[in-house]
Amino acid sequence: MYPFEYSNPTRIIFGDDSVKKIGSELADAGLTNVLFVYGKSSIRKNGVYDDVTESLKANNIQWSEWSGVSSNPLRSHTTEGIEFGRGQKVDGILAVGGGSVLDEAKAIAAGIPAECDFWDFYLNRNSLQPQSALPLATVLTLPATGSEMNGGSVITDDTTREKRAMVNPLLNPHFSILDPKTTLTVPPDYVAYSASDAISHTIESYLTRADGFMPVQDGYAEGVVKAIMRSTERILADPFDIEARAAMMWAATLAWNFLGSAGVGAWATPSHMLEHPLSGIFDVPHGAGLAVTGPAWMSWESCRRTSRIASFSRNIMGVQEKDASAACAEGIQQFKSWLAQIGNPISLRECNIDHASIGRLADQSAILAQAWGTGAEYTADVIKEILEIGY
Repeated sequence: MYPFEYSNPTRIIFGDDSVKKIGSELADAGLTNVLFVYGKSSIRKNGVYDDVTESLKANNIQWSEWSGVSSNPLRSHTTEGIEFGRGQKVDGILAVGGGSVLDEAKAIAAGIPAECDFWDFYLNRNSLQPQSALPLATVLTLPATGSEMNGGSVITDDTTREKRAMVNPLLNPHFSILDPKTTLTVPPDYVAYSASDAISHTIESYLTRADGFMPVQDGYAEGVVKAIMRSTERILADPFDIEARAAMMWAATLAWNFLGSAGVGAWATPSHMLEHPLSGIFDVPHGAGLAVTGPAWMSWESCRRTSRIASFSRNIMGVQEKDASAACAEGIQQFKSWLAQIGNPISLRECNIDHASIGRLADQSAILAQAWGTGAEYTADVIKEILEIGY
């Protein structure tokens, strides 16, 4: 293991009907006037909106609504939300929804007190960070991104279609409510996309970590991925399986709260680096894009990271093959088959991306590779090779 420091300030409130606690929790946190951020119509249809607003009223919490967050949240909508929140003089942000809603809510939380354009934090993440942010509370309705227990946020520029990320501990939610009942109406396609997303979050540090004896971290990742897979299969067989919904909700949170990567040394997120242009340019659902870029990256890397991918194949996919290279190939194929079986696309073609777009995708991924420090090997030409595998 390598030296590390770990702190996660987010308090998790988990359980059926816990959404009804939102008003009292905000009051206990000293908040009285919040910006209520959500997507479009889903929380009104499934009753979550009514539960939230009734709880706010009962606890004398004032709120202003900022709705219309898209599945890949946009810079323009975020900018408008910041100006609206400033005008309402809110003292906190309440995000109710999935990862996209939480992403935009975090950007608004950082943008309201900022003296610069909030987008500068995303373009210059290594040199410019917010010095303050409004307190954020979340009610999660779509488990996938882990944003409910981390300080990460991803926003897309409307004009350039660049998808950029920021990570800062000030953006960790003050508390997050995880009520499995709020996920009962998540449709099958988004169940599949969510599984792909959460698995990618878990295995990127597992596959790219430094060498060493790490049974704690490896066991953590393997257990979380298996839990996601088993839960997803049960949910698709019975959408009202509340135990499976609950397990998936907690597993997706554990996948990206950075506990599993603590102590692994240097690691990277190449699947995300490859995927962001897919959802940024073509508005592909993020998890669906990762179902393409993850296996493609694993195939390209299997000759360099053979032992790590073989471990994935044997300890997660159950491959019995003794030869490491053969185990990699079998495990990747089984993983792709499972992703397809639950309803994910596994090629760029299935995402309706034409072959001529590979160059543009590669150029944007190469910019991210440099900005994120993913690795000097990820030039635009190399990225084209990987995307060709995924085509």
